[in-house]
Amino acid sequence: MAKMIKNVDFHCQSNNTAHRTIEITSKQLIVRRGQPFLLTLEMMQPFKHHDMLILTVETGSAPSESRGTRSEFGNPTPMHASDVKAIWKSSIDKSAKLQWGVVTLSVTPPADAPVGRYSLSVKTMSEKKTLGTLVVLFNPWCSVDWVYLPDEKERQEYVMNEQGVIYRGTSHYSHPMAWVFGQFEEEMVDICLKMLDINPKHAEDPADDVSARCNPIYVSRVVSAMINCNDDRGVLMGRWHDSYADGVRPTHWIGSVSILQHWYQNNCHPVKYGQCWVFAGVMCTVMRFLGIPCRVVTNFQSAHDKNNSLTIDEYYNDYGLRTTETEDSVWNFHVWVEGWMKRPDLKKGDKYDGWQVLDPTPQEMSEGVFCCGPAPVTAIFQGDADLKYDVPFVFAEVNADIVKWMVNAQGVKRKMHSDTSTVGQNISTKAVGYDARNDITNNYKHREGSTKERAAFRQALNRVNSRDDPEEDSKDEPLLVEMKLEEDTKMLNGQDIKLKLKLSNKDRTNKTMSIRVNAQAMRYNGTPAHNIQSTVQEKTLLSGQDVILPIQIPFLVYSKYMVSCDSVKVSAVAFDKQKGDDIYETETDITLEEPSVSIKVFGEARLFRTMTMEVKFTNPLNEKLRNCSLTVIGSGLFKSDYVEGNTKELDPKRTLKLQITTTPYKAGLKTVVADFDCSSFRDVKGSCTVDVKP
Repeated sequence: MAKMIKNVDFHCQSNNTAHRTIEITSKQLIVRRGQPFLLTLEMMQPFKHHDMLILTVETGSAPSESRGTRSEFGNPTPMHASDVKAIWKSSIDKSAKLQWGVVTLSVTPPADAPVGRYSLSVKTMSEKKTLGTLVVLFNPWCSVDWVYLPDEKERQEYVMNEQGVIYRGTSHYSHPMAWVFGQFEEEMVDICLKMLDINPKHAEDPADDVSARCNPIYVSRVVSAMINCNDDRGVLMGRWHDSYADGVRPTHWIGSVSILQHWYQNNCHPVKYGQCWVFAGVMCTVMRFLGIPCRVVTNFQSAHDKNNSLTIDEYYNDYGLRTTETEDSVWNFHVWVEGWMKRPDLKKGDKYDGWQVLDPTPQEMSEGVFCCGPAPVTAIFQGDADLKYDVPFVFAEVNADIVKWMVNAQGVKRKMHSDTSTVGQNISTKAVGYDARNDITNNYKHREGSTKERAAFRQALNRVNSRDDPEEDSKDEPLLVEMKLEEDTKMLNGQDIKLKLKLSNKDRTNKTMSIRVNAQAMRYNGTPAHNIQSTVQEKTLLSGQDVILPIQIPFLVYSKYMVSCDSVKVSAVAFDKQKGDDIYETETDITLEEPSVSIKVFGEARLFRTMTMEVKFTNPLNEKLRNCSLTVIGSGLFKSDYVEGNTKELDPKRTLKLQITTTPYKAGLKTVVADFDCSSFRDVKGSCTVDVKP
């Protein structure tokens, strides 16, 4: 065969810029479906309009036109069978110079093309030639793509932003933590496509799996399963107790890139260890890379309902200490992601389109796999709990009722009261365009305690066919004694915890109360770790009287427990000594504010020029800090984590100052995130924004 094609130009720089993938690379063609790109073929001789030029794209190991994983298109336009899916198109672009043999084509991948890596070949009358490969991603800028997001500011935030904020703590003490997603680091192409290729569904039926990658519902479900390693070769192994010696503590991570790199470079062995915010941060990176708009969401007072009852039973012993008798639990916070997509599979028009909950933390199985979602946020709001995927589980996370029980030494249970309003507080995500908290609780439920909220709860209960109606049990009598815990000072790690317990006697008679106050070190998933302090006192409350009792937990008492725990649960239980059956209970969860890490950049930051920054941390204690180390990362600023482990000790009240130099390799607003770790303070975070000029 005579050679006709002399050269091919993929125009990677201009195409990737137009397709908003230039942040990833200019070395390979990465395009978004439903949007044209240019391709130039340089011929040995002039090209005529009627000359044959057929292009073929193929993806996967068994490409097929009927599955949408192979397409023939070009000049003349091929005839297609009726069962052909995902038809690519091309036309000769006006910039072509046919008389000189320069054939510039405008090629458009269909808006329903499977995402992934494609090979591209060309056939002329005298030659068949492989031209190279390209990567196709979802396109939230394309109105007919199922992930289309109309608002440009939201597209910039939920697809293009490589840094963000994840909220942790408790509903009263929420703490923002900067997180570097880094979805446009160059190696993300190979990492994210590898994740799709080694998922169990691909091993089961490669042709079917690759074909299904046209569907963001399917892809997001696969990603949700692959972020954890529970039943596949997924990215992260979860652990929720103190022993992390054979890996990295979940609290240490400050970004997704090193986790994904480590997984990929170690033959897809799971990275140790993750907890919910780490799973969610890594999933957000992969989703944004693939082009599915995604945001990280934190639900405070998040219920984990094992049996779809939509109620959480909590048990206390007669000293007022939480026991671990039930599999149900309420987490201080739980973090998942929302992905934006259409839901035509639910056959209700566009009713359930939009944000969908996806949770990669391995909690419960969904259709036999450890994944969760996509669950439409609209369905959760309305109590439509019979829809896929996993709506009842997510509904319970944001709106379950809590029933509190007292269990005496003989194992006899007594109901104290029901709580219909605590679960699902301050549901939070980063605001669009700036680092502030956006409260989206109203997306998930009506105002707590309102008629509409209770109606949605009953609707969800009916849809999951629960045996019991907790509404019947939750109509508690008005309390004769009201109790409330309030903070007395700011909650700083390194200082004493000071609270006050307010008791109000609403009865017409005086009451003699036995009051037990307990402080427990808690893991954020609702598991008690250590008893810190217990006190018992007796107090007489006159009719109509308010009494305030001070509570103090010294730093020296709690410090050794809080190095490995997330919060302090302070609970108070009061028994009416005249009426032994009258029990009153209140509690609060406290997360302590850590000392600050500050980062300052000297001078102007410029692309490919050395820049210097200073990281500072002051030891607030009267004791020496040991085993000190500092990790600093930043997408577009550091190719790998910067780790400084030379400063092993820091004397009382002394300040650590470290100067770090690096060379930015991407322009624009970038976030530097630092993690300082030592014997007394675990993984203290700090961050700052750097504007890198071109």
